Amino acid sequence: MSTPTKQAAIIRTERGLTISGTRISIYDVIDFLKAQYPPLLIRDKFNLTNAQIEAALSYIEVNQAQVEAEYAEVLQTRQEIYQYWEEHNRDRFAKIAAMPRKPEHSVLWAKLEEQKAHRNYSRY
Repeated sequence: MSTPTKQAAIIRTERGLTISGTRISIYDVIDFLKAQYPPLLIRDKFNLTNAQIEAALSYIEVNQAQVEAEYAEVLQTRQEIYQYWEEHNRDRFAKIAAMPRKPEHSVLWAKLEEQKAHRNYSRY
């Protein structure tokens, strides 16, 4: 019985380059690498095995030019989808924001505003 190679651990699916046996794409891993997450944290975040994260990192390193080009396309597509839905839902979001708050939710809204103020204060 042959053992799978690191290259076979990465397959192309409708989502693009994917870690075999998962729904995790190489681009998901790259997102976290670019945010400077350590590989072990990425492994744990996606519930991967050591072999799976090593295969993903190895694939990214060996095929860097191809992976970076595809990743740029993925980012562009994400941005286009985000902009589409922002425009598509702009009126709906404005309508929801203009709706009066229910009195029975006043305690929750006050708590939310308090947390929001604390978060904004902590930034500076």
